[in-house]
Order: sequence, then C-alpha cells, then structure tokens
Amino acid sequence: MRILVVGSGGREHALVWAISRSAGDHEIQCAPGNPGTAALATNVAIAADDVDGLVKHAVSTGIDLCVVGPEVPLVMGLADRLRAKGIRVVGPSAAAAQLEGSKAFSKAFMERHGIPTAAYRTFSSADHADALAYVRKAGAPIVIKASGLAAGKGAVVCMTLSEAENTLAEMMQHNAFGEAGAEVVVEEFMEGEEASVFALCDGRDYVLLSHAQDHKRIGEGDTGPNTGGMGAYAPAPVLSDDLLQTASSRIIEPTLAGMAAEGAPYEGILYVGLMLTEVGPKVVGYNCRLGDPETQPVLMLLESDALDLFLAAAEGRLKDHQVRVSSESAACVVLASEGYPGPYEKGKRIEGVEAAGALDGVVVFQAGTRSSSEGLESSGGRVLAVTARGPDLKTALDRCYQAAALISFEGMQYRRDIGRKGLARLAAV
Repeated sequence: MRILVVGSGGREHALVWAISRSAGDHEIQCAPGNPGTAALATNVAIAADDVDGLVKHAVSTGIDLCVVGPEVPLVMGLADRLRAKGIRVVGPSAAAAQLEGSKAFSKAFMERHGIPTAAYRTFSSADHADALAYVRKAGAPIVIKASGLAAGKGAVVCMTLSEAENTLAEMMQHNAFGEAGAEVVVEEFMEGEEASVFALCDGRDYVLLSHAQDHKRIGEGDTGPNTGGMGAYAPAPVLSDDLLQTASSRIIEPTLAGMAAEGAPYEGILYVGLMLTEVGPKVVGYNCRLGDPETQPVLMLLESDALDLFLAAAEGRLKDHQVRVSSESAACVVLASEGYPGPYEKGKRIEGVEAAGALDGVVVFQAGTRSSSEGLESSGGRVLAVTARGPDLKTALDRCYQAAALISFEGMQYRRDIGRKGLARLAAV
C-alpha cells in the first residue's frame, strides 16, 4: 500500500512516524516533508498548497491513501479532488473544512445547531466603525478573531478596551492578517481553562483520540503573543470523563449531524478547542486537522494501528471501531528560533538531536529544519518538537526537558513551564 502524507512540519513527522509503526507492507511518501520524515519515508518535492501537483502525483504514482496534515490544502479542496480520482483521504471536503477556514461560518453554524459557544458578532473589514462601537459597548476583556486562516495566530484576547481598539485597527484598517481579516469575529470573553479534543470521523461515526492541552503564547506564564503552539501534553487532567462525555454529546455529535444535514458530511480529523466554563464545555473554535504540537503527544499515546485506523475512517468503517489509547502520559516542548513568532533568522546549525532522541521514551520530531552540507539546520520559527512518553505526566515532562537540554542552536528558545497547569491539577486531586 502506498500512503502519502501531506505537509512538512512536526505534525507530519509524527504522522509518518505513527504510520511507519503500523503492521504490513506499505510505502510512505511525504510531500514536501523534512529531514525527519526523510528517515522514515520518501520525501516528494511538492508544496502542501500545490493542489494540482499533489493530485497529479497521487494519480501517477498510485497512491492508495492520502493523510492531509495542514489546513490550507483542505480548505483549497485537496480532499475533494483526490476523492474524485478514487483515492482514499483522511481529511474533510472544502465545504466541511469551512469550520476552520471561516470563523464567521463556524460561529453561524454553531448558532444554527444549538452548539454551545461564546456570544459573537461578525463584521466585514469595511465595518470598522460598527465593530468599534460594538466593542466599546461590550467592554473588555473581549476576543477578536480574523475569520480566515491565520496559522493559529489570528485570535487575540484583549484584556483592555485600548488593546481591543488597537487590534481592530490592525486587522480591519492595516490588514495585519491580509485576506484572513476580510471578516472579523468579535466574541465575548469566556472564563475557564482550555482543552483540545480530537475526533476521527467518517461522515457518520467517530472515535476519540487522546485529548490534550496546548500552550499558545510564546512566553512562560502564558504571556506574549500567540504562536502556532509552544508545547502540549496529553491527556489533559482538566478534562474529566464526565466533561468529555458532555462535549461528545453536546458538541461533537451535533457538529457531525449538522454538517451532514447541510450536505457536507465531515470526514477526517475534527479538532474541537474547548473552554471549560462554569456552565459546561463551550467551543472556542474548530480545526479541520490535527493540531501541532498536540499531534505529537497524542500519537505517542495511540496504541491502535494508525494505518488501520486511518483506513477505517477513509472507507467509512468507524462504526464499532475500537481505539486503544495508552493510560500513560506524553508531552511535547517546542524549540523555536530567536525572534519567533516575529521575524527570525534561518540557517542555524542544530546539534544534539541524535543524543536527545536516544533517551528513554523520547522522540524528537522535526518541524522547521533542513539539511545542508554542514548538517541539520533551522529553517522555520518552530524548529523541533521534543516529545516524550512516560508512566505519568511528570515523568513525560522531565524526559522532554532532559532531551531539550541536549539540543542546541544559536538563539534557541523554549518555554520551561509546559504542563504546569496539568501537574498542579494532578497534585490537587
């Protein structure tokens, strides 16, 4: 069997790693991949957003299953194009991917189907004065989001009215997020703790993978600007079995039923960002793919055969499918370039990856890396995702930080408080 994984980040390295551990005879390709995926698969020099090129390659090389990592090609319709050619896909149609591709669509969808989320208003970029009046009336704290895709950085939690006014100006007048800010969603601020739930869906049925908690801000103590994610751990102790059941019955199942009723059955990974409020879980937002860096610890805890699971989803066979998830814990710490999430330099020589990966329970997933005549070097903002599994969260985190201490590149930065909330919650039990 020939499998094509689309993408080039730490998430895709983790997907390739998980599939490579599956039983049976199979060939894995990754487009475009990175030096980490090259050790487990054949990298193909096609960009993740080159839909025409990906479809042509998949058809000409006889790809049997395509697992799409990032959101952009899904929103562009890659899954539709592949299915039209008879190729099995893990990833939603363009219509279903609107749940992430348009926050305005997803908020209106939740309103139509009674799915709990924050109260909101949507404004076009031409309605800056109306948005400003709405924010001033609502007051702070308040959340302002670019409606379109913004690489996980388009949501701003504004703690003061001045910050909200400046954020509106940046998005609506200064085009800080380009076309992603053509519409802006303004939401009420929700009190609570966040968690991420991942459902693998086949259009009718679904199974749950491990849940997780991400760390979006660049700085320790959740300070500074948002990033694509600086670390994660799974499972999230804040999400009890009862809360997970509530989220399944009130959010995931109505979402799948609603998408089917609207003619866009959801097939692929549904990532639901939850806020656990005093009145129960509410949706912060949907993603149409696995999160990064949540994928890394989530897949390290997956004990089912990953390829069998993905095939079952792609072929509509998830009904009564049992998923085995380890009772252990896993964690991930992202090593980033100096300056990220702002401008940063590339080409910094990376040392210590092999030594770190030799530690017990550790896998170093590569993200923003490239090979050169001098060896491995940085090529992105988030460079490496140091991931570890252990019998408990503390052990997993300790292993991550032991491994991170063995790695070096000029300007390397990482948070040293990943998992602190989870450890505190476990200690309080």
